[in-house]
Order: sequence, then C-alpha cells, then structure tokens
Amino acid sequence: MNVLFVHNNFPGQFDRMARALVKDPSHRVVAIGAETAKELSGVEVRRYRTPETSSADAHPFARRFESECRRAERVLFVASALKASGFEPDTILVHCGWGENIALKSLFPKARMVVYFEYFYRAEGQDVHFEPTYGTFGADGLARVHCNNVSTLLALSECDAGISPTQWQRSTYPVEFQTKIRAIHEGIDTEVARPNPRAHFQLQGGRILTRQDEVVTYTTRGFEPLRGFGTLAHALPKILRERPQAQIVIVGNDRSPYGPPAPDGNGWKTHYLNEVLPQLDMARVHFLDFLPYQRFLSLLQVSSAHIYLTYPFVLSWSLTEAMSVGCRIVGSDTQPVREAIEHGVSGLLVPFKDPEAVADAVVELLADPVGAARLGLAAREVIKDRFDQRKCVPRALEVLGVGAPGLKGSIDEDGRPAGMLN
Repeated sequence: MNVLFVHNNFPGQFDRMARALVKDPSHRVVAIGAETAKELSGVEVRRYRTPETSSADAHPFARRFESECRRAERVLFVASALKASGFEPDTILVHCGWGENIALKSLFPKARMVVYFEYFYRAEGQDVHFEPTYGTFGADGLARVHCNNVSTLLALSECDAGISPTQWQRSTYPVEFQTKIRAIHEGIDTEVARPNPRAHFQLQGGRILTRQDEVVTYTTRGFEPLRGFGTLAHALPKILRERPQAQIVIVGNDRSPYGPPAPDGNGWKTHYLNEVLPQLDMARVHFLDFLPYQRFLSLLQVSSAHIYLTYPFVLSWSLTEAMSVGCRIVGSDTQPVREAIEHGVSGLLVPFKDPEAVADAVVELLADPVGAARLGLAAREVIKDRFDQRKCVPRALEVLGVGAPGLKGSIDEDGRPAGMLN
C-alpha cells in the first residue's frame, strides 16, 4: 500500500504511525514536509521551501488563508512531481494546521483522505478571552479568529476520516463534523518514559539531583501566558519559602509560539520574573533550554512535583510524558488537563489563575511523599491504559485503512521520538 504523510514538521504527530508502517515492506511510505522535516528510516521524505510571507495586500481576515494557500501551492508542486513519477497514494494523512491539505484531494481524488485535526479556533469558551493578558478582541478580531478555520473547514468537508488527539480537542470542532473524527492520541512509549528510582540529573553548576531531593519541575515550549508561566512565577516565592530545600528546574525557551510577545519587548520570562524577583532565591531556581530526550526523562524521573498549566488549548506531550514517568502532577483545572487527570486520584488540579493554589498543591506533595507517590503511580496507569502507543497506534492505522506488524519502542539519535517537542 502507498501511504503519503504531509506535515510541515514531519514526522511530528505522525512519528509512531510512520515507524510502524515502515516495518512492513509491502508499504511504500512517502512524506512531504517543509525544510524542518526530519529524515525517518524507511520513509522517503520530500521537502518544499517555505513560501515567503507576502500577505500585506490581503484583507486582514484573509491573511492566514493567504499564507496557507501559498504553502498549499508548494505542497502541490512536490506532490505533482511524485504523481508524475508514478506514485499514487492509497491513503493520505495530512495535518491541516498549515493549509497543506488544500490541494491534495484535487490531485489525488481516489486516495483515502485522513486529516489530523488538532484544534478548532473559537471566539469564546477556549483560549480566546480565557484571561485578560492578551487583551480583548473586538468584532474584527473575532472575525479573524473565525477565519483561522478556513482551511480546516475545507479539510472537514473533503476528508474521509479524521483523527484528533483527545476527546476535548475533538469537541472543539463543529458538532456536524464530529462523527468524522476519532479521538486517538499519538501514543506514548511507556517502556521508554517510565519511572527510574536510580535516576539522577546534573545541573549546569555541577550539582546532581536525585529522587532524595525536593525537585519541582516545569517544562514548556515558551515562557508565555498560555502555558501558565505567569502563574508559575508568582507561585515560586511561597514554594521556596515553605520548602527551604526545594530546587526549581524550569525547561523551555523565552518565546511565544502560541500567542503575542510580551508588551514591554523583553520577553515573557523577564516580564513575569521582574514582578517577583526580590522574593526569589535564584540559587534554587534553574532555567534550562530544551534538553535531549533522555536527559529530559532523567529530569522528570527525579521530579518530586511537576507543574503543568495551560489555557483550554492543545494538550502538551510534556504532560503525558511526565505522567508516564510517574510524576506527581499539579495541573491547571482546565478542560484538556481534566481529561488526563482526576483530582486527588492521578494528580492535583488547581485554578489556572491562582498562584497560591499552585504553591499550596506543590507544598502538599513535597510534605507527603508517600501520598504523592500514589498519585504518580496512578498517573502512569492512566497513560498505560489510555495513551500507550501499543494501543493508540493500531487504532490510528485502522483509520488510515492500513495495518502494521507488532510495535516496539524506537527513538532517534538523540534519544527523543523524532519530531516531538516539549
């Protein structure tokens, strides 16, 4: 069977499906991605050059769609060359978040079209207007939010089936289309992301942290409001004050992948830290850039309390990986997190906008390591039951209409499943 993956940052969410498929020599697996697409053994990766953004003349409502159309055109060029060479996909799996889906059905009308649906934008009830940090949107701003869904709506109308990683993310889509979409997570390799009582993690200054230390962790792609960095920053003084042995380890990058930049131009990290800096013992607060996967797992394995905060938005891989490792989670009481964590059973849920509640929950876990350990074990069981790749990947392949031999965990050269980000 010929299978075509299309993803700007291939393999991204398609990593485990692609790895499973290439184990069967009867499948020819081809992928189209931009310059950031990674090589994956057994997959023929074809790249396109990301088009230059030149939408200044487009109407503000249409600027995102203009950019998506330009990208779709680049995908069309590459896909047309594939077709001219004799490749006809039986199944296509495409992420619709960048408009790469727009021309595929026209070029390959007989292929089974499966679309990865990550998130449907809405003016209320999700990330927009969740808190006032990003300001309020007028009618024109809300119209632009609605227009973010143009290529997604095209995908919904054309696809034969869809996949969304969680039930809540599936629920963001229009009710009339939800019957097309199955909630199937990309899958966590629970054999790799697992507890390790002998784990250790070396800080930049040379200190080695182990499970005997009080380690509080927080990981994110960007130190921005959407992932709760402001709430975290304001929770730190109380945590440090009430737990004088605690070490805070924060992993991420000072950027805004999902929202606007900080208003003062200094970045959200500086913006929020300046508000609490006089109250912090910075000798116990450690900021680290992105880590190789095995080192990232080592940090989670020594964690005594892991903080995960998010607006109602896409659920991060970092949470499911932390749960798989057995972390004691303090999470925001928001829809995507509630789907993964039951308060008091597999973690503690606190109001997103309440730094004191975050601090109190962390202190509670640090003061009761036996009770906290029970939460960590329960969190891992949730992942094994509902998010394990051995269950998720076969279900996803069923949607694609293909099968694959038995799965075994595999990781790339730096130890992290290819294409995955924190």
